Amino acid sequence: MQVDAVVLDIDGVLVDVADSYRRAIVESIERVYDETLPSAAIQAFKDAGGFNNDWELTYAAALFVLAGREGYDAAVETFTAAIADAGGGLDAAERVAEAELDPDAYDRVREAWDPPRLRAVFQALYLGSDLYRELEGSEPPFESTGYIHDEPVLVTDGALEALAAEYDLGVLTGRPAAEADIALERVGLAVPAEHRFTMDDWAEGKPHPHALVTLAERFGADSVAFAGDTLDDVRTAVRAAAEDPDREYYGIGVLTGGLRGSDGREKFVAVGADAVVETVNDLSALFGDV
Repeated sequence: MQVDAVVLDIDGVLVDVADSYRRAIVESIERVYDETLPSAAIQAFKDAGGFNNDWELTYAAALFVLAGREGYDAAVETFTAAIADAGGGLDAAERVAEAELDPDAYDRVREAWDPPRLRAVFQALYLGSDLYRELEGSEPPFESTGYIHDEPVLVTDGALEALAAEYDLGVLTGRPAAEADIALERVGLAVPAEHRFTMDDWAEGKPHPHALVTLAERFGADSVAFAGDTLDDVRTAVRAAAEDPDREYYGIGVLTGGLRGSDGREKFVAVGADAVVETVNDLSALFGDV
């Protein structure tokens, strides 16, 4: 695989977010609605597509919980499969909930559904009180230490330096810019602003191809590899290739996020992955000696 530029996702690729972002999703719903979801449910929403934004995934998961209170008794995998069939993302989750409930029940769900509160709780859990005050500019709803501090680094010493020595290196993440800065500092990766896209830089989010195509243009690259831990990361590369046929785009699945083992590998291949690696540290061998 010959490439000119390598673009990396952050979550599940550079840092492990199982006990930070994903934990915050589950515990936000538990705090607001006194019900919990298994952690595997989070991956079901991710696989459905359109949930690059973990706040929106939290809102969609809360819809599932609230629909259950109104008599919806299907498994979360059935709910997320319907979301995938409806196009993925939060709008699709709302349409599925509305279709599965009678009008009065859906009205009650909408009345109980509180995305602003869910977001505030999520941010308090994830950031902790001090960072919440700094980044959100207001008082947190409760005091906490912050799960952001529980994100183990997935990159071995020298792996990113080796990639950067041979290829243009970019970042494409669903994190807000300030939270991306924290993770990139933790792994020791300095990326110029023009070579990265965060939640703050484009409205559509992954798997929309705009950010990846724009990075390719900025690099002046003929071929770009994008490595991520979700199916939407691979879908982003597939859609970029369709939108920009004059360049080569390679989607690479990384098995250190929610998708693991042979099952994860099969799911990546099914959506068009050009390669699947165990960790980000295997990319150098994939592209050749560096």
